[in-house]
Amino acid sequence: MYLGIDVGSVSTDLVLTDGEGAITEALYLKTGGDPARAVSEGLAELGLRHADGEILGLGVTGSGRALAGALAGADVVKNEITAHAVAAAALDPEIRTVLEIGGQDSKIILLRDGLVFDFAMNTVCAAGTGSFLDRQAQRLGLSPEELGELALRSRSPAPISGRCAVFAESDLIHKQQAGSPTEDLVAGMCRALVRNYLSNVAKGKRLLPKVCFQGGVAANAGIRRAFEEELGCRVLVPEHHKVMGALGAALLAKEKAPEKTLFRGFGDKDRSVRLDSFRCRDCENHCQVSRVWYDGRPRGFFADRCGKYSSRTGPPS
Repeated sequence: MYLGIDVGSVSTDLVLTDGEGAITEALYLKTGGDPARAVSEGLAELGLRHADGEILGLGVTGSGRALAGALAGADVVKNEITAHAVAAAALDPEIRTVLEIGGQDSKIILLRDGLVFDFAMNTVCAAGTGSFLDRQAQRLGLSPEELGELALRSRSPAPISGRCAVFAESDLIHKQQAGSPTEDLVAGMCRALVRNYLSNVAKGKRLLPKVCFQGGVAANAGIRRAFEEELGCRVLVPEHHKVMGALGAALLAKEKAPEKTLFRGFGDKDRSVRLDSFRCRDCENHCQVSRVWYDGRPRGFFADRCGKYSSRTGPPS
């Protein structure tokens, strides 16, 4: 099997695939501000059911990919754009547009013949991301799943500002206090956030079908319908939409892993994992280098600009 790990700010996802690239097991864990712990616990969970020798390759991606690669022993370290594109192309080679909305950021990826030819990311504003939607669901006393289902019942979506998370929430509160039905508020919010995504992330790019919607927010049926209304075409939501980044990392491991994997094993969640950092003064960069310790031994270095330390622990990100 091949293992893929996607470490994000909100979730840490682990996927096991068979030799054909099909998912055999997937874990979706909360990062909780401690990616080292999340990776270690995810590996330990998989280790309860699988032996180290079953893994022929490990790929990592996400904002915490350097840490995950150093901790687990990655064969392939790739950015999120590449990982999500590979997973979408494997799902359906005819996919041309990938919409990806996670907990803290949004991405759009345009494919041609299964290869990335354009992309964009938005990491500035939280409007439309999973964290913003979770906050609104909590404020309305709903689960994130109920939020999407409620939007589908609306017959007259309320006009909501979607250009900024702060303004969107203020607008929602104002209209709620004015007596607007909850389903209309939620549907209006979904429409506003989709318009925000298309204007700020897509920025006039030509979005061609087939369109694939990935990331945790893809579970929101209201957001999906709003995309279909704006784009005028069907939007595909994969079964494993939450872990497509990890799937892409596993597929890349299958394609690019060396004959002998660098994977260090599933380990034990009770083993000590510690992070620290130090200032390198060997040049004018004065990099703050991060270091991960595992069972009392340094397992990896990252965040140095020149690669003096990170090059010691596997492939660069």
